[in-house]
Amino acid sequence: MSTRILFQGDSITDAGRNREDFFGMGVGYPNLVKATLGTEKPGAYEFLNRGVSGNRIVDLYARIKLDFLNLKPDVASIYVGVNDVWHELSRQNGVSTEKFERIYRMMLAEIFEELPDLKLILIAPFVLFGTATTGTEDLPDRYERFRADVAEKAAVTEKIAAEFDLPCIRLQPIFDAACESAPSDYWTVDGVHPTVCGHELIRRAWLDAYRTL
Repeated sequence: MSTRILFQGDSITDAGRNREDFFGMGVGYPNLVKATLGTEKPGAYEFLNRGVSGNRIVDLYARIKLDFLNLKPDVASIYVGVNDVWHELSRQNGVSTEKFERIYRMMLAEIFEELPDLKLILIAPFVLFGTATTGTEDLPDRYERFRADVAEKAAVTEKIAAEFDLPCIRLQPIFDAACESAPSDYWTVDGVHPTVCGHELIRRAWLDAYRTL
């Protein structure tokens, strides 16, 4: 029987997947993970991607039954947080850090109540300087605010991972270190969405975490 691996999150996980294809993976880190593990052990895994572009923590929670519990994964990862910040800066429809923490904790409690044997990885969000995060005439400190609020969401993700004794991938230091060898637009398209090289960084970190489960 194959191991079912579920990738859950926002556009960074979605990565252009085909919604009409139950097994559509998109072109991001979930597909790269599939390529690696599927090559190492052909037929041993089944991979599902349910990332949805634009999602915040409240959106993930709203579809927890259809896109998580009903799928009954053996292994899963959750990557969320940047839209909770971005939507506030762009349209005043974000999620405060306090609410982010409350909903995230409630969501995990429900997941483990239904799937007590699930092996779960949490991924803390990151942000770099780019076209989506740079300051504007109306909001000159946009990047500073973006970075600070994403850091809060990342800290909450780490905190909750520790509470539930789960591995947590800290992407901010990984991408910050990568920017020492190449500029931010080498790793992300706009400061938020990774390039293929940025997705490769996430793939490596994901597999490192997976191999500790």
